[in-house]
Amino acid sequence: MLTHNLFRKTLIVTGLVAAFSVVPLAQVAAQDAAQKQSDNQTVPDKTADAWITTKVKSELTTTKGIKSTDISVSTMDGVVSLTGTATSAAEKTRAVQVAKKVKGVKSVDASGLTVSDAAQ
Repeated sequence: MLTHNLFRKTLIVTGLVAAFSVVPLAQVAAQDAAQKQSDNQTVPDKTADAWITTKVKSELTTTKGIKSTDISVSTMDGVVSLTGTATSAAEKTRAVQVAKKVKGVKSVDASGLTVSDAAQ
């Protein structure tokens, strides 16, 4: 009888330990799901955007007639945003053309790229 009670208590404790160990896993799964919903980009997308940004910066740096130090580049979901100052309208147009040629670029937003007053 004593062995039977000990076995039953051990079984109950084991069941409780198993039940309570699942609770943290459920919380982690819920947090992961919430974070995935709040973050629209997956890791591969972020990596692709970082690569696109680096490639556009590199292309602008090596293109004659573009003062790349005055142009900032960022990418979100394949859309490249150019900001800063261009020395002329032609330079702005050229920067957009160069960015569009980079593989993976869906579109280019140059609304933040202004032409300097000195050039006008």
